[in-house]
Amino acid sequence: MSVAGVIVDEQGRALLIQRRDNGHWEPPGGILEPEEAIPEALHREVLEETGVSIALPAALTGVYKNMTGLVVSLVFRCEAVDGTPTPGDETRALRWATRAEVTALAIEAYAIRVLDALDATSPPAVRAHDGVNLV
Repeated sequence: MSVAGVIVDEQGRALLIQRRDNGHWEPPGGILEPEEAIPEALHREVLEETGVSIALPAALTGVYKNMTGLVVSLVFRCEAVDGTPTPGDETRALRWATRAEVTALAIEAYAIRVLDALDATSPPAVRAHDGVNLV
């Protein structure tokens, strides 16, 4: 299981990270440690990858299953409460992105997570993908 946090600023833009390992743009997040609760993992992953502390609880905006990698990801819309966006050990770059920029920068399987969080629809979206495209 993994978590990702979509931090949204006052202009309605989302904070994306560019991963060091593959160069992909996506929301900050990662795999839960065995002993971690979901909110703790969300806070840790976002802080590690962006330098930004988020308010908890955060709103769940979607559940996504990678049908190839068999990973379920929970995505949350987040509010920054402290820190300045700064690249970390796993992050090559950070960028505030509009809806159009998210679509242009991120592969479909990750762009939809950010777009769903920006839409903040209720109930949360439930989607599946093959690692790249929605299925």
